[in-house]
Amino acid sequence: MKSERQKRRRRITISGVVFALVFAVICGRAVYLQVFCRSWLAQQASSEYEKSLRYPGKRGAIYDALGREMALSVDATSIAAYPKRAASSPDTARILTQALNIDISEVHRRLNSDRSFVWIKRQASPREAGAIRSLKLEGVDFIPEHSRFYPNRTLAAQMLGFTGIDGRGLEGLEFYYDAYLKAGAGKFTVLKDALGRGFDLAQAGPSDYGGNNLILTIDKTVQFIAEDALEAGIARSGAASGMAIVMVPATGQILALAHYPFFNPNAFAEFDRNAWRNRAVTDPFEPGSTIKIFAAAAAIEHGGCRRDTIFFCEKGSYQVGDYRIHDTTPHGWLTLENVIKYSSNIGAVKVGEMIGPENLYQTLRDFGFGDKTGIDCPGEASGSLPHFRRWSRARTGTISYGHGMASTALQLITAVSAIANDGILMKPYIVQAITDRMGRPIEQFAPRKVRKAISAATASVVRGMMRSVVSEGGTGARAALNGYAVCGKTGTARKTDQYGAYAEQKYTASFVGFAPASRPAVSILVIIDEPTRQYYGGLVAAPVFKQIAQGVLNYLNVPPRYGPNQLTAFQKGEESG
Repeated sequence: MKSERQKRRRRITISGVVFALVFAVICGRAVYLQVFCRSWLAQQASSEYEKSLRYPGKRGAIYDALGREMALSVDATSIAAYPKRAASSPDTARILTQALNIDISEVHRRLNSDRSFVWIKRQASPREAGAIRSLKLEGVDFIPEHSRFYPNRTLAAQMLGFTGIDGRGLEGLEFYYDAYLKAGAGKFTVLKDALGRGFDLAQAGPSDYGGNNLILTIDKTVQFIAEDALEAGIARSGAASGMAIVMVPATGQILALAHYPFFNPNAFAEFDRNAWRNRAVTDPFEPGSTIKIFAAAAAIEHGGCRRDTIFFCEKGSYQVGDYRIHDTTPHGWLTLENVIKYSSNIGAVKVGEMIGPENLYQTLRDFGFGDKTGIDCPGEASGSLPHFRRWSRARTGTISYGHGMASTALQLITAVSAIANDGILMKPYIVQAITDRMGRPIEQFAPRKVRKAISAATASVVRGMMRSVVSEGGTGARAALNGYAVCGKTGTARKTDQYGAYAEQKYTASFVGFAPASRPAVSILVIIDEPTRQYYGGLVAAPVFKQIAQGVLNYLNVPPRYGPNQLTAFQKGEESG
C-alpha cells in the first residue's frame, strides 16, 4: 500500500515536471515571439489584410506666357482586381474584356495570378470606369489616379513633350523639367476581410502632393499663327516637313516653336517616333545662303569692307580648288550689299577669300555656331563648324555660303537675332518662371547676354543689306510685309544622304529675318524640308515668313510704319536664294 502511494506520487511529480517544462517552453516561445519577433509578426499579419498602394500626387501644370493651360493633370480612375475573388466568377474576364477593349488572355493571366492585387487597366476613360462600376463585379476595385492632358492637342507638341502612364516626363519640357513638375507620392492602404474582400480605402499622410508649374515664354496665339502658316506652306510646296521659330531678339524669349508634321501628345503612341522630336533643337542641317550675312558681317568687322565694296562674280562660274562654284543668275561686279541681295555664291566665296578663314571662323563662333545655345530643352545639338586650321581653300569658300558646316534651327535664329539686337547675342529660353501649386514663384529666368558678336555699327550695316534682300529684285521679295520694313535672308541647301554625299533633288529651303527693320519686335525663321514643287528659299519659305510675321505683328499691336500706297513692290522674274 505504501509502495503504491509512492509510485503514484512519483508519477504525479514526473507529470508535474513535464508539464512545467512544457509550460516553460511555451512561455519562452511566447516571450520570444512577442518581444523579439513582434515587428515581423505584425508585418506578416498586416500583409494578410492590407495592401499598400503608391498614389502619385497631381503633376504640375504648364502655362503659356499669358497663363493659358498647355498641359495639366486631370483626375482619372484605374481599374484593379483581387485575383482570389475575381477569378471565382467565370464571367468576370469576359465582361472586363468587352467593356475595356483589352486582350482576354491578358485579363485571364492577371486574374489567375498568385498576387493579391493586380491592375486591369490604368487610367481608364470615365465611360469605361462607369460601365464597370455599374456591373458591381466581385473582386474588382477602382483606384483614383491622375492622367496628363494636353488641351490644345497638337499645338507645340514637340516642345512640350509628354509623360508616360506613371506620370514621368518622357520627351520635351515634360522630360527636361520633370524634377520640378513631378508630384510627391502618398500611400493608399486597401483593407481586406477574411474572405479577401476590400472594405475600405484609407489614405495616409497629407492629401496634396502636387508638383510645381511652368510658365513659358511661348504665346499660344503666336504658336498657332506659326503652325497654321507652316502647315499651309508645306502643303503648297509638297514638302516632307518643316519648322518655324519666333523669337524676341532683345531678350532671347521664344514665342513660338513649330514643327510639321504634327502629333498629338494625348495619344503619342499612335504617331511615328520621328514626329516626337524637337528637331529645331536636335537636328543640324546645312544652313546654305543664310550664312552669307555672317560672312558679310565678318568682312565689315575684320576686313575693312563697306556695303559698297565691290567683288567680281565671274559671270556665274568660278573654279575654287577642285570645285566649280555656280550662281543661279550670272553676275559681273557686285557690291557687298548686292552679293547679299542677289545671294551670289561666288560673291560670298570672294568675301571669304578676302577676309581669310580665321576671321570667318571666329565671326561664326562669336555668333554661336558650333556651340550649344544652352536652351532649356533636352537633346540640343551643337552643330558642326570645323576649326579653320583644317579648312582648305575650297572649304573656306563653301562655308562662306553655308555648305560644309551644320547648324540647328535654334542656332540660326539666335545668331540672326544678334544682328537685330545691335550685335548682342542673347541666350534663348522657353521657361520664364517656375511656381509652386499656389502660384508663388520658386525660380524666375531673366534675359541673359552671352557676348557681343559684332559691333553695333556693323550690325546696322548688315541690317541695311538684309533689308535690300526683301526689296524689288531681291531673293526674298516675297517676304515683304504690308506696312512694315523687313530685314531677311533666303537660304537653299542641298541635303546629304546617309553616306555624306549630296542627294539629288533633295533640298532645304529657308528664310530668316526680323521686323520692323528699325526696332525689331520679332525674329522669325522658316525651314521647309524637301520641297518637291519649287525649292528656292525665296519661293518656298519667304511666303511662310510673311504670313507669320504679318499675323504676329498685328497680334502684338506693333504699329505699321508704312501705308498701303508706300509699300515696296516685288515680283520680277524668279527670286531664289
